Amino acid sequence: MKKYFKIALYLAIIGLAAIIAVNYYVKSSTKKNIYYSLKKFPKNDVGIIFGAGINGDQPSKYLKDRLDAGILLYNSKRINKILLSGDNGSNEYDELTVMKNYCFSHGVDTTKIFIDYAGFDTYSTMYRAKHIFNIKKATLISQKYHLNRAIYIGQKLGIKSVGFPANSGEYRGYQYVTFREYLSIFKSFFDVLRNREPHFLGHQIDINGVSNYSKDDKR
Repeated sequence: MKKYFKIALYLAIIGLAAIIAVNYYVKSSTKKNIYYSLKKFPKNDVGIIFGAGINGDQPSKYLKDRLDAGILLYNSKRINKILLSGDNGSNEYDELTVMKNYCFSHGVDTTKIFIDYAGFDTYSTMYRAKHIFNIKKATLISQKYHLNRAIYIGQKLGIKSVGFPANSGEYRGYQYVTFREYLSIFKSFFDVLRNREPHFLGHQIDINGVSNYSKDDKR
């Protein structure tokens, strides 16, 4: 039993070291791409806002702050278009309708809003941004804990990416999601390495073409 315990312990130590090393690499290689000052923020044509949960027909605190940050960038002319990406897996849970209604009610031109109905995780969002929406450069809008991973995936998939932190006040469970991010970064590192293809792809929706904001648009 001692022999097996030692083997398990060595494997655990190796696994922990690998997770720490990958996280250090991802964070150190992307931290320069996160901008905290709106005045110094580079202009991009497209801003990508990631889904983060809803409460009925209202965005969660995480999502509301992401949407507000995206709208701020739009109103400040730091981005021209917004790609909303989230979970639309069922009629009972539809992040995208909540997200696009929020943007519309806060003055964003619907012709400048594009919808990714299959952004089930960060990797899928960035992969589809590249291969479905034909995005080459983007501003990524999320809380700080999430931006290193999103930027890393975007850069590796061929999207020149910068990040804008949406943090505003305190968040329920923020320490937990920050800790969980270590594992998410580790997983994403290997998603990129093996060039994982998302389960859902679909028809092309060129970001320079006509918006698919309308619910009648089945693309």
